[in-house]
Amino acid sequence: MTLLAFQGSLELGLIYGLLALGIFLSFRILNVADLTVDSSFTSGAAVSALLTLAGHPYLGLLAGFAVGTLAGFITAFLQTKLKIQPILAGILTMTGLYSINLVILGGSPNVSLLRSDTVFTPAAALAGDKYARLLAVLVLAVLVCLLLSLFFKTKLGLSIRATGDNEDMVRASSINSDFTKTIGLMLANGLVALSGAVLCQYQSFVDVNMGTGMVIVGLASLIIGEIIFGKRGILRH
Repeated sequence: MTLLAFQGSLELGLIYGLLALGIFLSFRILNVADLTVDSSFTSGAAVSALLTLAGHPYLGLLAGFAVGTLAGFITAFLQTKLKIQPILAGILTMTGLYSINLVILGGSPNVSLLRSDTVFTPAAALAGDKYARLLAVLVLAVLVCLLLSLFFKTKLGLSIRATGDNEDMVRASSINSDFTKTIGLMLANGLVALSGAVLCQYQSFVDVNMGTGMVIVGLASLIIGEIIFGKRGILRH
């Protein structure tokens, strides 16, 4: 493997790392099998692409995250209020989002971002074309990891962790488990959508089917990471 190929793999790995963090939150922290991921990933990419074409790439990342949280809210609503099984709730949201993603992309299955400025454009001006993308995604991944670690030390973060460990105990402690589950799923899908938003700007195009199999990719990353680094502690995760 050449140095250039290794660097490209590392850049993609850091971007997909945000996806793995979202799946870690839903599957490990909340203990919920959430299949919304396949479409929320694409939703974040689609929104990010449109705003990037409009000349607002940074706003595209924020909007992508916001759309992901909305997708997570819908899944959580189906689970907590309509009492639909988690897997089925994720499938329903995922299926509905496919059509919504097509509408976001204007009915086109893919959109190109060639010749459009992205979040990597200023980084290239500062650090040069060779390492700009690597530094940008590395800073973003580290920042998200630190913010997540701090969040899970707050009262709300600890409540979300407790909900995944023992929901009955949380309810007995007068904590609204539906609320904590909703916040957790919103945050998880927000991170997944953020990963899609960054990826579409990285590769300069978005495709309506780009989220297919993202659950498998995230779960494989999670399992491999736990084997190598262990399972103790939020920061290590």
